[in-house]
Amino acid sequence: MKIVIHWFRRDFRWEDNTALFKAVSGDIPVLPLFIFDRNILDKLEDKADKRVDFIHQQVSRLKADLEAKGSSMMVRYGKPLAIWKELVAEYDIETVYTNRDYEPYAQARDKAVYEFLKEKGIAFKGSKDHVIFEKEEVLKNDGKPYTVFTPYSRKWKARYESEPPIWSGDALEEGHFYKTKPLPFPSLQEMGFVATNTEFPPTTVQEELLRKYGELRDFPALAATSKLSVHFRFGTISIRKMAIQGAKYSTSWLNELIWRDFYQMILYHFPHVVENAFRAKYERIPWRTSEEDFQKWCDGMTGYPMVDAGMRELNETGLMHNRVRMVVASFLTKHLLLDWRWGEAYFARKLLDFELASNNGGWQWASGSGCDAAPYFRVFNPTTQLTKFDKELKYVKKWVPEYGTAAYPPPMVDHKEARLRAIDTYKKALANE
Repeated sequence: MKIVIHWFRRDFRWEDNTALFKAVSGDIPVLPLFIFDRNILDKLEDKADKRVDFIHQQVSRLKADLEAKGSSMMVRYGKPLAIWKELVAEYDIETVYTNRDYEPYAQARDKAVYEFLKEKGIAFKGSKDHVIFEKEEVLKNDGKPYTVFTPYSRKWKARYESEPPIWSGDALEEGHFYKTKPLPFPSLQEMGFVATNTEFPPTTVQEELLRKYGELRDFPALAATSKLSVHFRFGTISIRKMAIQGAKYSTSWLNELIWRDFYQMILYHFPHVVENAFRAKYERIPWRTSEEDFQKWCDGMTGYPMVDAGMRELNETGLMHNRVRMVVASFLTKHLLLDWRWGEAYFARKLLDFELASNNGGWQWASGSGCDAAPYFRVFNPTTQLTKFDKELKYVKKWVPEYGTAAYPPPMVDHKEARLRAIDTYKKALANE
């Protein structure tokens, strides 16, 4: 029997899944596929990885939904191109549908699969799904990509108003799936991972939170952020649905989604940012290489309570409040003069919502090396940030219970001295044209 395949990657949902809805809208039955990609998994050092556990749970849910309808989901563990070679030998595939990903590895992976399938006469069709606007959809008047957020956001909003997002339906309800007995499903243990017993955030957000989002989102002790970032990352909710819902109540909410699109666009147009500073002259900064200082930062033992609270929250939960992310990133790059790539890599290991574009964009913004970045002479004062955003120490006391006792370490650097050192170091390095 001829089939089409929908290849799930970062779109674990039935509702408003662009490529999946296109796949199920035809006359040929659909066999959904997910590949646990060894090119990614083999690089993960922590075998109790919360993200792998999350993905495994989502794939299990989707597979169970299909099996309730007399179908199943193909789940494979291996290297994508090798698996596609196996699938082409096993099935009569007419078309492969998937949603696009803009990360360099994903682009290279998809190019290789596209070329292989083309040789076999199989169409490979990509769709836009995890962003509102992609690639060349929001450009400057001269046709070049934006590198500054504010004008980008103006053009983005104008296009959004003239071309509001279109929702597709529920593919599970409306689709025609390939009938098959339940197919094999590799366990976490078979892939070398273990369950983490993590309690993941819900996929819903309260209207009241959206109404007060702009007013309260900077205060880490409050339950004032949606915690939906992991769901945006893995596509367990629709970005279009949340943009439409959130924009009714909060411009700040919509702005955060625009930042997300902005960083995806930067990554697509300027892939050098993965390894290097967006602005080349920032490669001249002579970063310190103190492993000891870096470890104190990682462990939340810097002597600056907001920094330490943030790092401990990250280490325990895989999450960190956005305001605090800026504070800890500024502290690493400015106070400690350690390379932003060290911090970026640590976040990539630990963050449940790790997304290359946003993580890279945020770290380069904090270090001053990125597009539309904070100027190098802007150095967050972690003590002022604490007074302003956690005055009653509720957030700090939750994650740093020994704060205020003899057990808490003194500040590892003096803010005033560290600030002057950072400004002087940057100024000298950037002056050498």
